[in-house]
Order: sequence, then C-alpha cells, then structure tokens
Amino acid sequence: MKYEFSIGWMLGGLAITLAGGLIVVFYKQIADNLANGVSSYDRVKLFGIITIIVGLVCTANLHTFIIGALVQLMFGR
Repeated sequence: MKYEFSIGWMLGGLAITLAGGLIVVFYKQIADNLANGVSSYDRVKLFGIITIIVGLVCTANLHTFIIGALVQLMFGR
C-alpha cells in the first residue's frame, strides 16, 4: 500500500483539531445554547474530544491508511 503525505489534509486536520479544542474549552456555552444545558455537558465534551482525535488522525494523514485497511478487510483482494 502506497502512502503519500498531503499538506492539504494536514492543514484540514489542524483546523478540525482546533475546532475540537474550541468545543472542549467552551463546552458550557455550547451546551447551554445549542443543547439541553447542564444535562448535556458531558456529551458536548465527548464530541469535542472525538473531534480532536479525528483531527489528529487527519493531520498525520492516517485516515487513508485506516480506510484502506478497513476496505481490504471487508472485501479482500
């Protein structure tokens, strides 16, 4: 499997990571204004952490490797 680094995906991954970080920092305001308030604080923080993880995977350009491995597992060669 060929692996190529992409500057575009790196910058996109950094933007996704930044967005996730902002969600984690401002989770109370986001939950109060967009969700059900105090009852959804943990869900908003979890969403922010998942967003950070996805952003880091995209920054390292590992998403194509992961998707390729999953497709190869499902369909084989």
